[in-house]
Amino acid sequence: MTFLIRTIDHTASGREIVRDRTLEQDTVTIGRSTECDIHLPDLAVEQQHVRIMPAAGGQLRVEAIGTLGFGIDGRTATEATVSTREGAELALGSSLLALGIDDSGTTTITIRKFEEREGKSDVLRGFALASVLPGKRAMSWMAVAAIVLAFLALPIVSHLTRERIDPDNMRAGGVAFDNSWSTGSLSLAHHGLEDNCEACHVDAFVAVRADTCLSCHAEVGDHAVAGRMADGRKPHEFGEALQWAVADFFGKEGPGACTTCHSEHEGPARMEPASQQFCADCHDSLDTRLTDTELANAHDFGTAHPEFRPAIFTELRRDTVRRISLAENPLEASGIKFPHDLHLDPDGGAAKMAIRLGSSSGYGSPLGCKDCHEASRDRVSFEPISMEDNCEACHSLVYDRVGATYRTLPHGDVEQTLADLRAMDRTPRRPVVSGRSRPGKYARDGLYYSNFGPPVRSLVGVNRALAPGGVCGECHLPATINGKLGVVPINLPDRFLLNGGFDHHAHRQEECSSCHEAATSKVSTDLLLPDLNSCRKCHQGEQARQAEVPSSCAMCHSYHDPGHPLPANKPGQERDMIAFLRRMGIE
Repeated sequence: MTFLIRTIDHTASGREIVRDRTLEQDTVTIGRSTECDIHLPDLAVEQQHVRIMPAAGGQLRVEAIGTLGFGIDGRTATEATVSTREGAELALGSSLLALGIDDSGTTTITIRKFEEREGKSDVLRGFALASVLPGKRAMSWMAVAAIVLAFLALPIVSHLTRERIDPDNMRAGGVAFDNSWSTGSLSLAHHGLEDNCEACHVDAFVAVRADTCLSCHAEVGDHAVAGRMADGRKPHEFGEALQWAVADFFGKEGPGACTTCHSEHEGPARMEPASQQFCADCHDSLDTRLTDTELANAHDFGTAHPEFRPAIFTELRRDTVRRISLAENPLEASGIKFPHDLHLDPDGGAAKMAIRLGSSSGYGSPLGCKDCHEASRDRVSFEPISMEDNCEACHSLVYDRVGATYRTLPHGDVEQTLADLRAMDRTPRRPVVSGRSRPGKYARDGLYYSNFGPPVRSLVGVNRALAPGGVCGECHLPATINGKLGVVPINLPDRFLLNGGFDHHAHRQEECSSCHEAATSKVSTDLLLPDLNSCRKCHQGEQARQAEVPSSCAMCHSYHDPGHPLPANKPGQERDMIAFLRRMGIE
């Protein structure tokens, strides 16, 4: 069966708009649900309200689907039979549906909106508010004029007539209605400038400039030397160049300006780190533009990233560190002898010593990494190892006793140590404790027992202290420096990864042995740093959805390098800043 659905609407001027559509089916459903064949968006209509279907004798059967009935020819019913030749009118909510048949024999359903005021006198309309107000068009133009006056003309006049001052983040704003132009709240870092738009927006209709940012952030580090950073940037494709040209026309600075990455008015939150693509735009093919660079190409930590190159001392007595790839299995020349495996062996002598010292001395169980490596105050790295805090509990330097006082060799001062040892060797001494005294930790078989007998038998004598088997030689490398006995200086870098950061606190749920194979290291030349593949077990690139920790470049690398501070915004240096921005292609 064919149904012609005809919808008639009216414009504001009263002109009719007729829309027709045809349904080739036996049943038509009407209701508020969008799944119905005829959708009536009216709360007085049920989701599935009426069903119309053919009946015998060329008639139509109208049935209520839900609990509500329908109006038909002025009466209310839940079902009815309608002759298409005679026609009928259904009332559903605010709609009237006329059922009939057209000249071609097609069943038609014509839908009109019911006029509530239809048939009533027009006299009452004179009491409506619309009768004393201007027309809608005039009202619209008046509203536009008011908005332009209040929110455009007034701020512009206020800006042009205000006192011209340098950007000052401590001074309240002086432009009327300028807050109405704000596109959103400032970030947490800049929330104090909510009422001081002029601190950043110095010139009307001109984007915030880099020199304005540097009036406060003068000490921020640049990513690299300005000239090399400009040379290393990938040239723009046609589409990018066109976008930057349009941006420049509207007063926005070019690539490399602060506003390229830092967007404000996005709500009171911290700025999101830069995406991986932001770094990859230059670094995935950097060597093609900077042919002398030592940086390897990188664009994804999971698939394209060079092996780590820590900065270490590779030679004894070297003053400068050397960056060397972990793929070359480098050896660290720190100048100290320390077997990790001996100290971490749960059945070894160091473990037994720690157990005997007990909890009162901070031990009580076999040694672990935490017994020597203490987190720094920022909980990112670790405090330096010191003899007094980390070693002396087991490696005592007590060499004599005077009354109730024990004399200790001064660690770190070789000349003073030698002087004390020479003075000790010139005088006869008795043991620190006698056999008749009550055994203690300095008695025979005690923790710190030593034979303080004649010099020939002394374990800390001059001839033995700086020998490989002597007290100093147990941990240090004895050497002759400028004709004097001494030890090779200790060289331990403060930071291994110079161009990346690592937060130990963020990995506190892991065991130290997950990344550092210290338990099997027999010599201190082993560089116990995890390599790239070790980190990739958890960390993959930004788009690696299967990774435990999807990681962008910004997770480990900072764009701003404190080693290359931008010029300060001081008298005589603003010109330098402008020259720097021009070298970067920013006019």
